Amino acid sequence: MHVLIIGAGPAGVSAALYARRGGADVTVIAKEIGALKAAETIENYYGIEEPVSGSELARRGIAGARRLGITFVTDEVLGITGDGTSFAVEGKNELYTGDAVVLATGATRKTLSIPGIREFTGRGVSSCAVCDAFFYRGKTTSVIGAGEYALHEVQVLLPHAAKVQLLTNGGEPPSGVPPEVAVYTERIARIEGDRRVARVVFADGTTANTAGVFLAIGTAGTAELARKLGVLVEDGKIVVNAQMETNVPGVYAAGDCTGGLLQIVKAAYEGAQAGLSTVRCMHKKK
Repeated sequence: MHVLIIGAGPAGVSAALYARRGGADVTVIAKEIGALKAAETIENYYGIEEPVSGSELARRGIAGARRLGITFVTDEVLGITGDGTSFAVEGKNELYTGDAVVLATGATRKTLSIPGIREFTGRGVSSCAVCDAFFYRGKTTSVIGAGEYALHEVQVLLPHAAKVQLLTNGGEPPSGVPPEVAVYTERIARIEGDRRVARVVFADGTTANTAGVFLAIGTAGTAELARKLGVLVEDGKIVVNAQMETNVPGVYAAGDCTGGLLQIVKAAYEGAQAGLSTVRCMHKKK
């Protein structure tokens, strides 16, 4: 059995350790170690005699996991697909396949504070092109973002929408934007419409008509990746049971992305439980 773990923080590494010790092959995929690296000093964690930086604690955790034969890959995850028995994780650099997935991607990042985004969420504003592209067949759609994830969402929309626009909100557009995609680099002032999204207004007063706006800021966050798999998300948090199982067979979640106490000890516990659950799933299939 091959377990794919998205996220290299305490939850992801703990899940990797327990899945590996249970006999699974494990690949951890992450662009970076996450929020732990921002912690200047940690001194309330079991076994730490002297204060340690978050970066150092992360280094030790990953080094210990590598010693057990766990593979770590530095890549940006753009999307995940699966049918409950096999999964494919689409990275910027490579496609990874496995039998189970553990989402340990940390807390959902905040959205842009642009007037209209909150008001039109679910009425023309979306964060998942895979989920909602079908509803925009033959219509004009827009993607807000300036990175590889934004480009990925553009590619998802192209076969469905009559026209796709990339709105970088002041950022530099990524390389490789298809020539048929209109690119707007102006800052966004607001999103307007009546009952649904109708247009985007830029800071210079110009507008771009659109039936839908897809948010793809930075890299794919927890909620975005979960929704692509059909995983239940409430208030930006992945819903799990006591075994860290989501509503989708073969998909587990652990750490800050499940809400609750945003502490290392909680993330490590949930990661351990998720890793054990993947092993139980492996034995049931035999």
